[in-house]
Amino acid sequence: MSSLTVRDVHVRLGHKQVLAGVSAMFAPGQITCVVGPNGAGKSTLLTLLAGLRKPDSGEVRVDDAHIGALPPRIRAQRIGYLPQIPEVAWAIDVRTLVGLGRTPYIGARGLTAADDAIVDRAMENAGIAAMANRDVTSLSGGERARALIGRALAGEPEWLLADEPLTGLDPGYQLEVTALFRRMAGNGCGVIVTLHDLHMALRMADRVIVLAEGRVLADDTPMRALAPAILTQAYGVETRFWDGAAGPVIEIVGGRG
Repeated sequence: MSSLTVRDVHVRLGHKQVLAGVSAMFAPGQITCVVGPNGAGKSTLLTLLAGLRKPDSGEVRVDDAHIGALPPRIRAQRIGYLPQIPEVAWAIDVRTLVGLGRTPYIGARGLTAADDAIVDRAMENAGIAAMANRDVTSLSGGERARALIGRALAGEPEWLLADEPLTGLDPGYQLEVTALFRRMAGNGCGVIVTLHDLHMALRMADRVIVLAEGRVLADDTPMRALAPAILTQAYGVETRFWDGAAGPVIEIVGGRG
C-alpha cells in the first residue's frame, strides 16, 4: 500500500521554529485535513510533503523512498500540489493551463489524444469546461482557483496536496470541491488539505491533524481531533458541538479573555 510519511521533521525559518518534531503517516483513499492557527506550520508541512522544501532534520518518504531521491518528473507524476496563493503569470486560456498538468508525462510529440481526453475530464470534474477558451487573467479568484484544481487533476496524482483550496470559493463551489476531493479519495487518491474553516474540516475529513506552534496536538477522527479541549489549547477559544441538519457543528462560545 502506498504511503506518504513525515518522521520527526524540524524546520526553522529565521528565528522561528516552524515545525518541531512533527511525525505523521498518510494513507491513500483518505482525506486528511490539517488545521491550526496562523503560523502553526500547516503550509510548511505541505511543502515538505510535496518535496519542495527540505527539513532541517527528520525525513519525508513516499513509500520506502526518500522524497528527495525521487527524480523530479516522477515526483510530479505522483504528487500534485496546489499552493495557497497561486500565481498565473501568462495570458493563456484555461484549457492550456489545465493541460500543463500533463507536463510530467509529455513526450517529444506533445499532448496525445489520450492526454487531451484526460484534460477534458479534469475540466469537467473541476466545473470549468464552459470557460475552456477564456484567458486565465480574466478569471475571478474563485474561477482561477478551480482552474488550478483542474490542472492538478489533469496530472492524475496519487497524492493531492492542497493549501487552503476553498479560499475564494462561494459556498456552492466549496461543496462541489469537497465532493470532488471525496470522489478522488474514493478512487484511491490520498488527499491532504490545509484549512482554516473548522466546520469544513469536520464535514470533509476522514482524519484531522491539529497543529499549534509547530507541533501535533491531535491526529484522530474529526470529532476527536476537534474536541473542545484541543481547540482551546490550539486557538484559545471555547467551543462546543451541536447537532445541525447536516451533522455536527462546531460553535465558538467564547475566548480565554
